[in-house]
Amino acid sequence: MKVNLKGRSLLTLIDYSYEEIREIISVSHVLKKERKSGKNKMRFASRTLAMLFEKRSTRTRCAFETAIGEEGGHPVFLSMQDIHLGSKEAIEDTARVLGRMFDCIMFRGYKQETAELLMEYSGLPVYNGLTDEYHPTQALADIMTIEEEFKSLKGLKCVYIGDGRNNVANSLAVVCSKMGVHMTIITPEDLKPDNELIDLYQYFSKESGSEIQVTDSIEKGVAGAHVVYTDVWVSMGEEKKKKERIDLLSPYQVNGAVMNMTGRKETIFLHCLPAVKGQEVSEEVFEGPASRVWEQAENRKHTIKAILLLTL
Repeated sequence: MKVNLKGRSLLTLIDYSYEEIREIISVSHVLKKERKSGKNKMRFASRTLAMLFEKRSTRTRCAFETAIGEEGGHPVFLSMQDIHLGSKEAIEDTARVLGRMFDCIMFRGYKQETAELLMEYSGLPVYNGLTDEYHPTQALADIMTIEEEFKSLKGLKCVYIGDGRNNVANSLAVVCSKMGVHMTIITPEDLKPDNELIDLYQYFSKESGSEIQVTDSIEKGVAGAHVVYTDVWVSMGEEKKKKERIDLLSPYQVNGAVMNMTGRKETIFLHCLPAVKGQEVSEEVFEGPASRVWEQAENRKHTIKAILLLTL
């Protein structure tokens, strides 16, 4: 039986069940096949999307714009240079104006609270295109890419190496723990997710039958991995910590030696992009045969189109 997501926001995948995530991914596969076959059904004709950006973007902006535009909808890009969000005008007031003019809102910025206020006061579905805490649309593309490669999810092992408490690691851990994918976060002690989040991941994993672990040992953590994932060492908004992060994370680069430690020839490499080749990942791995980063980037569009279709 199909789930009903009409009118739902996507602020974090914590709020979504296994069945709901499963439906989004299943629809994403169908939409991708449609697009490859040249079918355009114009399902978003007359629909409008407000896209609010505090942080820059390549994939998120392009994915949302093409997802709604290919189906006849109209996206409106609004940067902080274009509107008064949170400065001259209260977030609540901007939300109420947008709620009377648009069908849905995408927010990409700093505080999770901003996305929550936009949802509360606009009365529209609001989609989190990234905050400091979560990046749920990225995690959906990640899990779709993994399923494309291995045909099923249950029992696979995904390893994340790097900053273990950033938004990508958080959302990836949530989606893996809900979908039955074993996940190991390999990170220095100083960058471990807090215990409350670890407890949450493990709570979800008990229901799905997966295991979630956190370690600072690459050799122990990466063994048996089907997927090796990393992200930049310095997240947007943390540029002042660049030297500190590079010093801390230099031993955690994903390179050929790390990929060989998995013991699997079929292991793939993922990265949410943009990448700093030579830091978190070697060029050898990024450009090598195990890399699926371009499929992963493309799947941002298909999963976002599925979210729009199911919620609108």
